[in-house]
Amino acid sequence: MPDERATSAERVIALETALTGFAERKTDTVVTPSVGLTFDSIIEAYDFYNLYSWETGFGIRYAKSRTNVKGTRCMQEFVCCCSGKPKEPNSTSSRCQCQAMIRLLRTDDDGWYINEFRSSHNHQMLNTCAEKLHFPSHRHIDKYTRELVSQLRENNVNLSKVYSTLATFFGRVENVPFTKRCLRTLCGKLSREQADDDVRKTMAIFSEMKVQDSEFSYNVQVDDESRIRTLMWTNGRSKKQYHHFGDVVTFDTTYKTNLYDMPFGIFVGVNNHFQSVLYAGVLMRDETVDTFKWIFDEFVKMMGGKRPITILTDQARAMEVAIEDVYPDATQRWCKWHILKKAKESLGSNYTKKSDFRAEFHKLVHEMLTIEEFEDRWAALLEKYSLTKNTHLTQIYETRQKWAKPYFAGKFCARQTSTGRSESANHMLKQYVPPSCSMNLFVKQYNKLQFDREQEEGFQEKRTRLSGAVLKVNTPLEMHASKVYTRKMFEIFGGILYESGSYDVEEIIPKQKYIVTHVKAEKREKWFKCRYEVNVSDNLGYFSCICGLFEHMGMVCCHSLQVMNVLRLKEIPPRHILKRWSIHGRDNLPDHLKHYQQDMGPPDAPTYRHSALYITALEVVKMGDRNLESYKFMLDGLVDLRERGAKISAPNDGLGIAEQQVSNTGVAGGSNGKTKSCKAACSVRSVEGNHLSAGGATSVSVHPPASQGEGRTKSQDMASEGSCPNANSYNSDYSETASRLDVNVGDSMLAPEREKKRGRPTTSRDKAPYEKGSNKRSRFCSICRGKGHKSSTCPDRGDAPKKERKVGTCSKCGLPKKERKVGTCSKCGLPGHRKTTCSKPL
Repeated sequence: MPDERATSAERVIALETALTGFAERKTDTVVTPSVGLTFDSIIEAYDFYNLYSWETGFGIRYAKSRTNVKGTRCMQEFVCCCSGKPKEPNSTSSRCQCQAMIRLLRTDDDGWYINEFRSSHNHQMLNTCAEKLHFPSHRHIDKYTRELVSQLRENNVNLSKVYSTLATFFGRVENVPFTKRCLRTLCGKLSREQADDDVRKTMAIFSEMKVQDSEFSYNVQVDDESRIRTLMWTNGRSKKQYHHFGDVVTFDTTYKTNLYDMPFGIFVGVNNHFQSVLYAGVLMRDETVDTFKWIFDEFVKMMGGKRPITILTDQARAMEVAIEDVYPDATQRWCKWHILKKAKESLGSNYTKKSDFRAEFHKLVHEMLTIEEFEDRWAALLEKYSLTKNTHLTQIYETRQKWAKPYFAGKFCARQTSTGRSESANHMLKQYVPPSCSMNLFVKQYNKLQFDREQEEGFQEKRTRLSGAVLKVNTPLEMHASKVYTRKMFEIFGGILYESGSYDVEEIIPKQKYIVTHVKAEKREKWFKCRYEVNVSDNLGYFSCICGLFEHMGMVCCHSLQVMNVLRLKEIPPRHILKRWSIHGRDNLPDHLKHYQQDMGPPDAPTYRHSALYITALEVVKMGDRNLESYKFMLDGLVDLRERGAKISAPNDGLGIAEQQVSNTGVAGGSNGKTKSCKAACSVRSVEGNHLSAGGATSVSVHPPASQGEGRTKSQDMASEGSCPNANSYNSDYSETASRLDVNVGDSMLAPEREKKRGRPTTSRDKAPYEKGSNKRSRFCSICRGKGHKSSTCPDRGDAPKKERKVGTCSKCGLPKKERKVGTCSKCGLPGHRKTTCSKPL
């Protein structure tokens, strides 16, 4: 017997009968249950009785039910929410043994009818909508509203904004059929559903991403209990970005972004449009030296073996030790943002928005170019505001070599030290990721952030290719810069060019040495450097300034630019045009093919044979790019031609363009050797067998495999070599084994354990582990400013006795307080020091 009967157009439902007969009945309620009223289903009867309870002022719930010998339900009761006894005698339960109810029985045509109806209640009825909405039966949220709430919460929309958004769909807030408390309960339920089977869902997302992007790769490190310890991933576009702009990398961690309180680390760089680009993301359980070593080592493997020149981090000692071990040749520095973020906490009223100290302090940090002016200005600033004994300023001054701009003069940092690239990326991430979200949702929202960054980059590319450049001074150097740099970098160049107008040039040695002086040198502060020495070498091909801006940023400084204007140069010297800032920043080929880059000009063709081969090869490429069948045919033919022509091309007559490029530029290595090295460099561990164990942790890595052994076709092998720029990227092939491994890995791994924090929730700033180690401030001696002792035990103090304390008086009676006994040395009897620091011989 089915639970409901078939609908019929001739049968009038109970709700329609109640609405049409309301005018004749003249009752207080529109919907009134009665014995004998029939329904097609239990749901229809529940909705009918629920409408009656809304009008009356109470709520309902399901109660007893009975099934027959065939196992089908034949009786159902709906009772008042206050029906029954409370589970505990002294509780907040609203149950008071109310007798109101209806009992439904089955009809002969599989319908339902009311067999018994009780309308009397033993409690008060609620009158207002705000009161009645808190009954569970009246907090109805349909499936479409649930889906909308789920989408809004996944995109980090807070509860109040979600409720306001739903109110716009219902017309106004009063029309929303549920309360904000009910919405909060629903959001909690959705979060729990999202967190169920979290690892399997995350691995499924990775599998889908790998199908869409063949260069996508990730690595998982698990502990002895098969719980995720570290999870790191990147995609093909990030690898290409790192290949072009991976010379400077910023790595930072952020907190309170996921359900497991795992810190999230992000590798960030800057492209030729001076935009932040995301290289890789990593979720880690702890921030130890071993964890950071694994992260930095795996990052290099994912990126094809290329190591960064400069890496910017926070002050974590564990991170510093790991970088020294994994990147021994890289320069490690601290982001100034991490240095200054504690200034407000430590300096108090001195570091407010309206204080003069903050403006001068930021000017000192961001604009000082030489060590001398930094040191002089620091001392003058602390003396001016009486902060010479401030502990925080003393601490950051002692580590100035790690973050101060003048100490970066000879290190290339792509101007990332003062911008906080990684922290701004973390700030953007928190706008996408809701607090305490699951791991799979975190990965989804991270992909959205990366997509938005790519959209912004596309806008800058379009702007560089099509938009015109607005000249400020219309000089030959500015016109040349507008053709070389991207639009964003040209704007930065325009600012430097404008600043160069404030300097006069004095010629010391013609075309060799110049002194550049600020036109208002006498009005500037005495600590501000106003004279700069510019040395010219290489027949006006290189300009060296003591400010070190070119070595630090890769852009010519205003002092050198003014000397170029005096020498009437028409173009910026090629050595001062850094390719990473130019419009050809992504045009990077291996060394033996660099003469084909766009920024190298048209390739020389001193012989007819090179020109003919070059044109024919371009025609073959054009034909092979028309459709998939043509691509496979042409690629297989080229591979076969390369193999058959290897023996014939072995003898070298020295007239080829490659040999001439080697002799002119000094580039060593032939094409055959380069091909072998490229294949060797692209040899990455395959998907199968990537279960590595070390130190009680297991590493499961999934990368695009470099080769598939005998099963690889010729076209796949050639495509792998062609997709390996400068032997520093993975090839684009991968097998179905990766997808099978994803499923197996997701079934065998567990999510990290959730650790609930003690105490009440707080809105204080998230602190890194190195800030949580000790809350005690460092103490410094007031005599020598050294650590580890006080002024009373300072070795520079001698035997000078300590000043006696003044005896205070009582605030009530005015009598002096009990004098404190002054301690004396047990060896010499003098006060002010101890026997351990006494200079008297035994």
